[in-house]
Amino acid sequence: MFQQRDQPEGVPPLALTGERTLPDVPEENYWYRRHLVVYEWIAARLAGMRVIDMACGEGYGTDVLARRAASAVGVDANPEAHEHARLRYRRPNLRFVRDLVDGFSEEADAVVFLQTIEHLEQPGAVLDHFRSLVGVAGVLYVSTPNVLTLAPKGASRSGNPWHVHEYRLGEFETLCREHFGSVEIYGLFHARKLRVHELALRLGWDRLHPLLGVTRRFYGWFTPAIEVRDFQLRRAGEADLEKALDFIAVCRP
Repeated sequence: MFQQRDQPEGVPPLALTGERTLPDVPEENYWYRRHLVVYEWIAARLAGMRVIDMACGEGYGTDVLARRAASAVGVDANPEAHEHARLRYRRPNLRFVRDLVDGFSEEADAVVFLQTIEHLEQPGAVLDHFRSLVGVAGVLYVSTPNVLTLAPKGASRSGNPWHVHEYRLGEFETLCREHFGSVEIYGLFHARKLRVHELALRLGWDRLHPLLGVTRRFYGWFTPAIEVRDFQLRRAGEADLEKALDFIAVCRP
């Protein structure tokens, strides 16, 4: 099992279980950057706002939001993740609370809920709760992986044991519109070297690198080298969102 490297003194490292994404794990860097780019995109839109990051996990995303927001609260029920986040990320406008996402009640200008709705048995009830927190003028940012790009070819879902339901574009948009009056959907796509790698796979790179004996060396370099710039958010009209890696909904009451 992989574990975080090089943590600050006094901060217990977290183990990579598949339930949450972690920084400081080179083998996990693809997923970390894939999540981080969305946090940074959202943070740029939250200047001066009160923000709640629900199911914040390790806390890196809440810290990103706090760089621009007036205040940021990271909420997570897991005791190890909460303790790690509390000790590692410290800013005057940042705090972490151990609580369930449907139990934490504090008014905010924005709620952020990334890569977690697929874990829920009753997502509608949680969306209603978030709507009550942001009032009539706030905003919810919610994301989920696209099952069509997450699951193996021909499979109806991925093998992630933590996921209750994995969404197609239409399902996700319908769910959001049932609980919010205004919903705008974006998609996350590969860019730069990840786009080149994607094209290489289509040309047979997965068959070639084992024959050349370079698999470990290549991915030992390539995966840690992935950057936020290797992903790009696009909206409907700019790309076919059915082919997106993840869906990001911007929801207003």
